[in-house]
Amino acid sequence: MNSLFPVAALSLSLLATTSGMAAPPKETVSDGVVKIGVLTDMSGVYSTLGGKGTQVAVEMAAQDFGGKVLGKPIVVIGADHQNKADIASAKAREWFDNEKVDMITGLLNSGCALAVQKLGGDKKRIVMVTGAASTDLTNKAWTPYGIHYVYDTYALGKVTGQAVVQTGGKSWFFITADYAFGQSLEQNTTLFVNKLGGKVLGSVRHPLSTADFSSYLLQAQSSGAQIIGLANAGGDTINAIKQAREFGIGQKGQKLVGLLIFDTDIKSLGLTAAQGMQFTSGFYWDRDEGTRAFSRRFFAIHKAMPTMDQAGAYSATMNYLKAIKAAGNDDPDAVMAKLKAMDISDFFAVHGKIRIDGRMVHDMYLMEVKKPSESKGEWDLLKIVKTVPGDEAYMPLSESTCPAVKK
Repeated sequence: MNSLFPVAALSLSLLATTSGMAAPPKETVSDGVVKIGVLTDMSGVYSTLGGKGTQVAVEMAAQDFGGKVLGKPIVVIGADHQNKADIASAKAREWFDNEKVDMITGLLNSGCALAVQKLGGDKKRIVMVTGAASTDLTNKAWTPYGIHYVYDTYALGKVTGQAVVQTGGKSWFFITADYAFGQSLEQNTTLFVNKLGGKVLGSVRHPLSTADFSSYLLQAQSSGAQIIGLANAGGDTINAIKQAREFGIGQKGQKLVGLLIFDTDIKSLGLTAAQGMQFTSGFYWDRDEGTRAFSRRFFAIHKAMPTMDQAGAYSATMNYLKAIKAAGNDDPDAVMAKLKAMDISDFFAVHGKIRIDGRMVHDMYLMEVKKPSESKGEWDLLKIVKTVPGDEAYMPLSESTCPAVKK
């Protein structure tokens, strides 16, 4: 009898252990806090359309979620990547290693976004890009922890390029920001111009944060192209358009087309200068009651209506937090699985979906700048000409070079 006691005890012990293993996992948050880092252009050429406003939007999402997830506090920190990939990468590494940041968002520069997404992949940390546009993020630079949330150069080039060519703008010349974003935007727009029988007569590339566009505009003007495509953004686009007016471009038959425009750019240019311009956006504050309600709250804090980057950062953060709650922990693999299973429906996106390649697919909008006589207020700047479903706007998986996409 005594010799059997240890066996019985062992059996009871194994039963207890097995029962414990079968129990549902406890809700856990690593380090006792969910920390979100907003890494963006806080002081440079893109700071108005992103910058501090993006951090404000992320902080609003954290507060609206209740300030806690799974009973643990949500903390938001921010930093300026200065539009330099090495600075962005160094800051992200510091955040991941020392600050224990769980997710980074913003990244309003494709070079910075590519560097940080790669680092996130190496360290198994989630990166939700709301500001950069290069399609490399969901193709050759894909990682299992990267999400491209708001827009990309494929959707921008397709929607705007098709609209312009179909209304007679057949010949193009590009003025392009000389880094990953501008090159990708020029390449994707060229694809759709050529598909519709248009022709690209040439292009010229300029450094980021260019003050003097005179030589580039003269080359564009002398090309004789009907369309001068601005494959740049923010302060560069504003400077190019203002200086084009000084050269009389637009009064002599040529037309400027901005391929990435934000509400804040139109506000800076004024309706008299920008009226009639068409471009593509992933969000407009005055689209419906939901967008207006969020935007008025944002305006009360930031004193400007939100751009698509800022609104997208709120949506990305809110859905990240929902995914943590649904997963019951903040493990990156579990959270990514929940994010990719979610129907993303909020004021920003209707029936949005994060695909296997990390692309968040949602409706895009062909916008047109109002005439001064049409505007009824300071931020009444745009009208939606056409809604393009996400499945039509974004690169189909059949064209993807993402390693996760099986052909």
